[in-house]
Amino acid sequence: MAENARHHEPRYGNRPTMKDVAARAGVGLKTVSRVVNGEPGVTPDTERRVQEAIEALGFRRNDSARVLRKGRTASIGLVLEDLADPFYGPLSRAVEEVAREHGALLINGSSAEDADREQELVLAFCARRVDGLIVIPAGSDHRYLEPEIKAGVATVFVDRPAGRIDADVVLSDSFGGARAGVAHLIAQGHRRIGFIGDQPRIHTATERLRGYHAAMADADLPVDDAWVSLGSTSPERVRAAAESMLAGPDAVTALFAGNNRVTVTAVRVLAGRARPVALVGFDDIELADLLGITVISQDAATLGRTAAELLFRRLDGADETPTRVELPTALIQRGSGEIPPPADA
Repeated sequence: MAENARHHEPRYGNRPTMKDVAARAGVGLKTVSRVVNGEPGVTPDTERRVQEAIEALGFRRNDSARVLRKGRTASIGLVLEDLADPFYGPLSRAVEEVAREHGALLINGSSAEDADREQELVLAFCARRVDGLIVIPAGSDHRYLEPEIKAGVATVFVDRPAGRIDADVVLSDSFGGARAGVAHLIAQGHRRIGFIGDQPRIHTATERLRGYHAAMADADLPVDDAWVSLGSTSPERVRAAAESMLAGPDAVTALFAGNNRVTVTAVRVLAGRARPVALVGFDDIELADLLGITVISQDAATLGRTAAELLFRRLDGADETPTRVELPTALIQRGSGEIPPPADA
C-alpha cells in the first residue's frame, strides 16, 4: 500500500519559500531575506546556515515579484519572422547579449509572417509586463500598439518600419544594396537581368525591387515584365520563376535573388544548367564562401545590437523623437556574380 501511494505522488511539487528556508535554518524570515538579497547585518555563521538550507531545499529567489515591486520586469520581447531562418540567429543572439548586459531576460517568438499572429504575440508579451519590445513586423498597421507605447512599453522595429505609427526603426540599406548588386552584374556585361524577390507587401522586398529598377535605369536598360517575380519564397515558386526567366531566346543571363531563401533555390536551379548564369544574392548564406556565391551582405548581428541598444536607451529615459537608423550593406565578390554573359547573348 505504501509503495502504491508513493507511485501516485505528484512529480512536481510547490517551490520552497523563504519561510521554508527560515524554518530549516532556525532563523527569522528577515534574516533569510537579507542573505538572499545580499544585504548586511547577518553573521557569517548564520549566513552559512541559511545558504546550506537554501542549497538543501533548492530554493530560488522569486525575481518576478521582486522586480514588479520596482515597476519593471527586467524582460524584453523579441518578435521575429521565422525562428528557423538563419538570418535571425545572429540578430537574436545580439539582442540577447545586450539584454544580458542590462540584467534583462529576452523572450522571443515567431510571427510566421502573419500579421494577426504578430499582434497576438506582441500583446501576449505586453500582458506579461515586458519592459520593451523589438519587433520585425509582419503586418502593415501597428496602431494596436499605441496604448502599450503610451503606457511605457518601449518599442523598436527592426528590418522593416512600423505601419501607421511613428516608432524607432533600425534597417539595412535594402535599396542601396540591391542597386549595387545589380550594377555589379551590369558591369560584367549583363543586359538581361532577372529579379526574384519576396512578397510585395514586405518593405524589404519592395525596396530591393526599387534598387533593381534604379540600377537598370542608371544604365539605360529596359526591364521586361517577365524578368521580375515577387511572391512566396517557397522553393517551388522560386524554381518556377527562375526556370521561366531562363527559358526562350531572350532568356536572362543573370539573376538577382532578393533574400537568402531565394538565393538557396536559385543556386540549386543554376547548378543543373549547362550554360553558366551569373547570380548575386541579397543576404549571405551558409557555405556561400565555399560555393563561390557573390552576395550583398547585411550585418544581422549589428542590426540586433543597434536595435537593442536603442531600446535600452529608451528604457533609461531617452525622450527624443522616433529614430530611423539605416545600416550599410556590402558587396562580397566570390565568383558567381563575376560570370560574364555568353558571347551570343
